[in-house]
Amino acid sequence: MTLTDRASGAGRVSAERDRRVGAGQCVLLAAPAVFDQDEEDGLVLLLAEWPSASQSDAVRDAVWACPAGALTLR
Repeated sequence: MTLTDRASGAGRVSAERDRRVGAGQCVLLAAPAVFDQDEEDGLVLLLAEWPSASQSDAVRDAVWACPAGALTLR
């Protein structure tokens, strides 16, 4: 991904897996291209560190809704 692609996207997403509780709110609220859940432990898998601008609203909603506060969007 180029710097231009990053500048036009939603921002950079990070997930602290050790803080996750496996509620799955991020998967339910955001595009499946951004978040998924690990089949073994149920914790978040970050699929797109730099989501597109079209995913920005869903990503913001997921960050806000995370009950563990484990997601960050910068």
